Amino acid sequence: MHGLGNDFMVIDAINQQVSLSPQQLQQLGDRHRGVGFDQLLLVEAGDADYDFRYRIYNADGSEVENCGNGARCFARFVREQGLSDKDELRVITAGGPLLLQHQDNGLVSVNMGQPNFDPASLPFSSEHQAPRYSVADGLGNIEFGAVSMGNPHIVLPVDSVDDAPVERLGPLLEQHPSFPNRVNVGFVEVVSPSVAKLRVFERGAGETQACGTGACAAMAVNHLWETLGDEAEIQLPGGSLFIRWREGEDLWMTGPAETVYHAEIDL
Repeated sequence: MHGLGNDFMVIDAINQQVSLSPQQLQQLGDRHRGVGFDQLLLVEAGDADYDFRYRIYNADGSEVENCGNGARCFARFVREQGLSDKDELRVITAGGPLLLQHQDNGLVSVNMGQPNFDPASLPFSSEHQAPRYSVADGLGNIEFGAVSMGNPHIVLPVDSVDDAPVERLGPLLEQHPSFPNRVNVGFVEVVSPSVAKLRVFERGAGETQACGTGACAAMAVNHLWETLGDEAEIQLPGGSLFIRWREGEDLWMTGPAETVYHAEIDL
């Protein structure tokens, strides 16, 4: 499946036993020798409070807390596979609960909860919470905002996403010692108070066509900076996501989810 080109292998782990080692995950994620994906999603049984458990693995084999584009694909998958016919789903991730809603126009909306600007939530080794931070990369100071959307993000303002140093700064900042659990790195160009362009270097996956939590992080940080309003279209290489957030309320993300194919694999 994919959400704006951010692609996923999605597995029903309710009706079959699934146990994947980091090595198997890396092999499956290899686009040359495996299925190929940015992240692998496991659909597991829920409990009295949640319809499903939603687990996410990067192509490097690491498990992560949250994935917004994946959440929309998750909602589409469980409906297509006959696992649920609910229009609204409550799921639990390693990063916390999510509320997923099917829209009449075929899009899926996700309640991503409230952005968390506390550096400890990423975690980020800063003594004080601030709207802007900076680190040195050898060529000067890099300015950014930091926020957790259930997973860690930093957002760098740039004049042009087309010319942004994603390949150079993405890996450097992802593994910067200030972020013990690594971090997702977003490069955002604000076009107007309601439109921004974004590229994201994802932790454990590299640059992707789209990043749902990255779009939410870009919205949250730029809203804090007063460069974006309460509603914005975030334009990513794979397409647009629509984000709505007012401080003190939950943040909502709306976008598409597409099925590419179904298959079986013998491991």
